[in-house]
Amino acid sequence: MERIENRIARITSLAIRELYNSGENPENIQVKSTRKDQKGDYTVVTFPLTRISRKKPEETGTEIGNYLKTHLPEISDFEVVKGFLNLILADKFWVDFFNGIAGDLEYGHKPVHFDSPVVVVEYSSPNTNKPLHLGHIRNNLLGFAVSKIISAAGNHVIMVNLVNDRGIHICKSMLAWQKWGYGITPESSGIKGDKLVGEFYIRFDKEYKIEIKELISKGLSEEQAKVEAPIMKEAQDMLLKWENSDPETIELWSRMNSWVYEGFDKTYQQLGVSFDKFYHESETYKLGKDLVTAGLDNGALFRKKDGSVWADLTSDGLDQKLLLRSDGTSVYMTQDLGTAHQRFEEFQFDRHIYVVGNEQDYHFKVLKLVLKKLGFDWADKLYHLSYGMVELPHGRMKSREGAVVDADDLILEMIDTARKVSAELGKLEDFPVEEKELVNYRIALGALKYYILKVDPQKTMMFNPEESIDFNGNTGPFIQYTCVRIRSVERKAIEMSVKSGFGLTSDLELDPRESTLLKRIYQYPDILEEAGRSLSPALVANYFYELVKEYNHFYQVCPILKEPDTEKRDFRLALSKFIANHIQDGMGLMGIEIPERM
Repeated sequence: MERIENRIARITSLAIRELYNSGENPENIQVKSTRKDQKGDYTVVTFPLTRISRKKPEETGTEIGNYLKTHLPEISDFEVVKGFLNLILADKFWVDFFNGIAGDLEYGHKPVHFDSPVVVVEYSSPNTNKPLHLGHIRNNLLGFAVSKIISAAGNHVIMVNLVNDRGIHICKSMLAWQKWGYGITPESSGIKGDKLVGEFYIRFDKEYKIEIKELISKGLSEEQAKVEAPIMKEAQDMLLKWENSDPETIELWSRMNSWVYEGFDKTYQQLGVSFDKFYHESETYKLGKDLVTAGLDNGALFRKKDGSVWADLTSDGLDQKLLLRSDGTSVYMTQDLGTAHQRFEEFQFDRHIYVVGNEQDYHFKVLKLVLKKLGFDWADKLYHLSYGMVELPHGRMKSREGAVVDADDLILEMIDTARKVSAELGKLEDFPVEEKELVNYRIALGALKYYILKVDPQKTMMFNPEESIDFNGNTGPFIQYTCVRIRSVERKAIEMSVKSGFGLTSDLELDPRESTLLKRIYQYPDILEEAGRSLSPALVANYFYELVKEYNHFYQVCPILKEPDTEKRDFRLALSKFIANHIQDGMGLMGIEIPERM
């Protein structure tokens, strides 16, 4: 169905032709939502049209307004304010609109067909040397929500996770476990596997710093000390053994990685995120080495005297980029070349989105350039969703020192905070224990997810757990509670044998608050489309906050089940039910569950 904004632009174009004997492309006619401080639903900007009418803006607006009112039955009235023609839509338009969407549980979604664009979204991408932390939480929540939103916008989405399970950082944890682990396991210690391995990563860094300090005291510079530290040399030897498939090293690597995977799975389950496919760097890095070798052979890359292989990007305004070390071992860029190539061969994607923090902006710029040097034009389909870091009151997180907000600990803290807030408000006193815990979990995760996703991804954000769990304001619990309140009204309606009204008569007179709600809902398909285009769940989050605010104003002023006019009562119940379904669907795009009761 043609959007009303497009219809207004099209009929305005006809008005210009008939009134002023001149043509104007509908795409050049500005139609936008009317400002809140003025009367109207949509506004035609008439300033640019005065060059055609050769009349004052007010006169031009009045003439076009009269034409539109005559030729567009949806317009009940208009008002001219200087160079703006504010159009007021008839209640019939809004009622007919609602009749058309009332039963749609996925309002605003576009269908996915066999020929829909294929989009690969890579997110999470953890290292197997430490547990997930607050930064990973933003990554996972953003990647999952973006995937769901672009799927709802009509794309075939494949969610992938590249696990960084090899490299010098992995060897650091392995070496520390060999030296100071004394055979400890998650089972023997009762410590979650990813946390246990992370403790040895921290231990390595502690011992490394001690050795650096000792070498500096003996006259070495700090840079020399970092290279000559015995423990670092041992870690590098272990990496070489791993790449040469040393059985003992591979066995230890497999065992410690299995501990981490089990721990990651528990955290993913708690967060409610999932993936369609896992990749492992240990299986993909050789693909990149093959591409580098081919690039050497055809002259796209070059080798230095020490045997290392580089890409020269100076003509692109960058520098030279290392792709293979002198000892033949690969770097992150090498494996990213391989995985990108593998995925294009596998999926023939129309777009590949990397959800990675903004500290990697340079890395992904280089990735595209190197792939293009190697002759892959599809490199232009790669996109880095660069998001800002999550800050804490004491500054940035540093995983090597262990000064990091652990994801599992944060989730537990959020659940505990939800318990306290619910107890203070007395909202769950009569609930069975099991249901109470489920509600607190959904409130806690809803608060966490919404607080993070309501912020534009590109912005650095400060996370405040206490502020996020608030039943008032722009929070997840506020939106959840409104939906639960509507469900309560629905249950009461069933008890009263009241049915919501579908197929309402078009002559229903709307309360201004009902019109406001319908106007907000009408905007959603455009907002969802823009969220998919800009990869910003914040647009969806803040849309629902505004909708919920407006619904609460409506709820306070307009009686539903106590409304004496049965047609109005049935309409308000139907509108409320639609909004509850709409909230549930929209929150679901962000991975937020709505409790049955709160």
